[in-house]
Amino acid sequence: MSTLRVTVEELTVHEHPNADALELAQVGLYRAVVAKGAYRTGDLAVYIPEQAVLPAELVAELGLTGKLAGSAANRVKAIRLRGELSQGIVCRPGALSGVDLAGARAAGTDFATELGIVKWVPPVPISMSGEVAPAPELLPWIDIENLKRYPGAFADGEPVAVTEKVHGTACCLTFHASEGRVRVTSKGLGAQGLALVEDPANLYWRAVHGHGVARVAAEIAAELGASRVGVFGEVYGDGVQDLGYGADSRRGRPAYAVFDIAVEVDGQPRWLDPEELTAVLDGRLPLVPTLYRGPFDARRVMELAEGRETLSGRGVHLREGVVVRPLTDRYSPVLGGRAVAKVVSGGYLTRKGGTEYE
Repeated sequence: MSTLRVTVEELTVHEHPNADALELAQVGLYRAVVAKGAYRTGDLAVYIPEQAVLPAELVAELGLTGKLAGSAANRVKAIRLRGELSQGIVCRPGALSGVDLAGARAAGTDFATELGIVKWVPPVPISMSGEVAPAPELLPWIDIENLKRYPGAFADGEPVAVTEKVHGTACCLTFHASEGRVRVTSKGLGAQGLALVEDPANLYWRAVHGHGVARVAAEIAAELGASRVGVFGEVYGDGVQDLGYGADSRRGRPAYAVFDIAVEVDGQPRWLDPEELTAVLDGRLPLVPTLYRGPFDARRVMELAEGRETLSGRGVHLREGVVVRPLTDRYSPVLGGRAVAKVVSGGYLTRKGGTEYE
């Protein structure tokens, strides 16, 4: 999931092609449907992103009672309005009426706390939960921001790799070479510095054992002289999320595909570049599909995010989206961290009965 930030943004307003009373307010590469005439290009407004949970009073103020997602009808979710994808809410809450919007935009002020907005955390099924233990030495996974929110994350023409974003749950393994110790966690637990106690019934441990992930991590540590190796893979299939890719992970060996590896050498952790990742694994573990390698073009990335999945080889359902990385791993001043971003498909965002377990 992306980081939740509620910020002031400058709008670009477009005509809605299918509705006379509506317009499209663009923030970055996101577009949100708004009432016609409410804003003009160049106006400043607050942007509330998807996965935000709003307090009841703000929902009422914005005239959205009964119109948002979730059992309490208070969660922002992408929807289609008269055929156009609307992501997030553009507004000017009364609680911020005295705020210097231009100053807040320049400072990048986050108003989530002030407005009582929190990030939605999906419930976790029993198969993904378990007994946990403190593990501050983990190599944790990171939140990946959406390219639509940060369109300047990559330069036009920069060499990048675009991989398919798989709808599963992130399995994060850290191997400690000096002790031969293995830690396994989920993305959500890893962010809290917690690891799952080994349990043959737990989904993540079943994937690790079933695919020999710890053995491969130990081999990589020896080959690269690494003191720690982090292997990050997606566990997927029926029984994990609503998109199963034709695989059944409810019994036996769960379906699994690696999307990233980090190594620590001489005390310095680094991420393997996309081509190095493929070479280092050398077929020892399955990888998420690479859809494109070449010069970065935002329009091309948006196109790649849509369509059918390729993981199964049969296109059994829609594609969740894509992840973009530079061919040479680097820091991004736009993102304030590693240069990696995602784009989620419109079909995925607006599907019915979707699950989002971490």
